[in-house]
Amino acid sequence: VQLQASGGGLVQAGGSLRLSCAASASRFSVLAMAWYRQAPGRERESVATISAGGRINYADSVKERFAISRDNAKNMVHLRMNDLKPEDTAVYYCKAKWGSVTWWGQGTQVTVSS
Repeated sequence: VQLQASGGGLVQAGGSLRLSCAASASRFSVLAMAWYRQAPGRERESVATISAGGRINYADSVKERFAISRDNAKNMVHLRMNDLKPEDTAVYYCKAKWGSVTWWGQGTQVTVSS
């Protein structure tokens, strides 16, 4: 599985961005998908996950502001980010998982200015 993330950029605090991740997978619908992020000097952390069945979980820090969704017909997963804060600045990574196997995308930079 290859993952290509896009949609990052520079935005002012309070603004919005939509990240997208395109997956090359013959059976995308069976994959659990997730967005992670890693800020400088910090460990990579889970932001949002969506299971094959559509169950969604968010990190407490992004609840009510971020929304993850998937389009199985287009092999894509999205992350809508609203009310962005400077602490959301990080490289955002797309992850796919099937059983014990995981795949990572290359990351897209999100920078939020105050």
